[in-house]
Amino acid sequence: MSSLGGKSAAVLVEKFYEDLELWYPVYRLREAGCDVKIVGPKAGESYASKHGYPAKADVAASDVKAEDFDLVVIPGGYSPDHMRRTPAMIELVARAASLGKVVAAICHGPWMLCSAHCIKGRNVTGFFAIRDDVENAGGIWQDGACVRDGNIVTSRTPEDLPAFMQGIFATLAEHA
Repeated sequence: MSSLGGKSAAVLVEKFYEDLELWYPVYRLREAGCDVKIVGPKAGESYASKHGYPAKADVAASDVKAEDFDLVVIPGGYSPDHMRRTPAMIELVARAASLGKVVAAICHGPWMLCSAHCIKGRNVTGFFAIRDDVENAGGIWQDGACVRDGNIVTSRTPEDLPAFMQGIFATLAEHA
């Protein structure tokens, strides 16, 4: 297991997130020593998953800066469609990507990458239904368990979570 002591991560949350795609990265990153903050539209608010499990935002997106983090994780489910309705969440992703921070998105998470305008000419994967959105945003669609392109890490579904986390750990090590 990688040691991520001294590293920090923002895991984004909004309603209708996919349970495993939020909690698996949170716990794996914390287990590796990373300081993880759950970032939502409003600090202290709880957001229910697709299955009703709550996740409480530690901080609001408007109260943090991309410079505060080494990694931003965007879980899927239907939450990215709600995340991109909050300008501060889009700005956090866009700024993190432009600074070369590791930005990781799974399932419908690349919707946020589309809204943040950070995938043009980049290799990206996600849930098959968002392929048109990724390509219309200039991304190059790949079908793989984990697709890495520079500081961008993407995966398709909860079944890809082990590969997704390995991709995150490897990309963090390369961008140290």
